[in-house]
Amino acid sequence: MQLNQEQLDQFATEGWLLLPELFTPEEVDLLRREAVEIYKEEREEVWREKDGSPRTAFAAHKYNEAFRLLWRHPRMIKPVEQVFGEPVYLHQYKINAKSAFTGAVWQWHQDYGTWKRDDGMPEPRAMNISIFLDEVMPINGPLMLVPKSQEAGDLEASHDLETTSYPLWTLDEATVTKLVEKGGIVAPTGKPGSMLMFHGNLVHGSAGNITPYPRKIVYLTLNACSNHIRKPTRPEFIAHRDFSPIECVEDDALVKLARSQSRQAA
Repeated sequence: MQLNQEQLDQFATEGWLLLPELFTPEEVDLLRREAVEIYKEEREEVWREKDGSPRTAFAAHKYNEAFRLLWRHPRMIKPVEQVFGEPVYLHQYKINAKSAFTGAVWQWHQDYGTWKRDDGMPEPRAMNISIFLDEVMPINGPLMLVPKSQEAGDLEASHDLETTSYPLWTLDEATVTKLVEKGGIVAPTGKPGSMLMFHGNLVHGSAGNITPYPRKIVYLTLNACSNHIRKPTRPEFIAHRDFSPIECVEDDALVKLARSQSRQAA
């Protein structure tokens, strides 16, 4: 899969790009079912909100076959390699949950700020690329992005260890206000299977979810192999140490797994 010039130009200018319904309902149904099962597990990779509901599950490719295939899927990998002009490796893998009624806030932040401070990543040559597992709507805590904010570079941040169960290097209100005055705020929404990619320095966050509609999103953090982390401080299941270039699976790998599971269940 390759991005066209219009898509490349939008990413370069705005810092983000949404590809609607890139994965099929059959593929998404498989991933959604597997994500729900993962959230039921009691393991160190599954982090929870303060009320016990799931917040994020790390490194699912290590213990789940469907997500092992997804992290090597060409529809996710090839666009990022195209932008960076070199092979990429998997720096981080997580399945974020915004549970119905209880999903908590993600404060305003830049991802590269965390990757630099906590993992020793030299440059912002990594990005998040994500798949919507549920419909993302304006009402169920969509990711909010500040277009063009990647142009501000790496901003000063504070380490918030209190607001939620997940520590973040967060931005102050004055900084966010100034950036929003320039770029505004967008909240990409879409059907399950849509894919969002955004620059490592793009400012973003999300509000809590008080609706009956859950919002699960898979995030791959893909880093240029030449930009591998130097001084990781977080566990390996959060900041991976395997810097090998990703070798893609076949495009129909998820479909084959879904159909295999259906035959076994019949």
